[in-house]
Amino acid sequence: MAPVRRLVLDVLKPGEVATVSFAREVGDLDGVEATAARLVETDREVQNIVLVVEGSEIEYDAVVDRIEDLGGTLHSVDEVACGEHVPARHEDHRPDTTWLR
Repeated sequence: MAPVRRLVLDVLKPGEVATVSFAREVGDLDGVEATAARLVETDREVQNIVLVVEGSEIEYDAVVDRIEDLGGTLHSVDEVACGEHVPARHEDHRPDTTWLR
């Protein structure tokens, strides 16, 4: 089976858990080589982030378990890259993106 190399996840996390800590905790998993987190929306008690996870052989279930251990909830899997190499990232060209500026 082809290894998972990249996940782009829509995650709801508790506001009291720092985004840096959240990304680091996921980044400590075996097979994960890098994480990036971008804040999308913040509410009183929760924050919605996009979490990008990249590595040589990411265990999807371990990532979801870590998110839940940190008090987060996975809303959706927005992108998955599998195989021998990581394909170029698909860019979404919606009207609100910077390519129009």
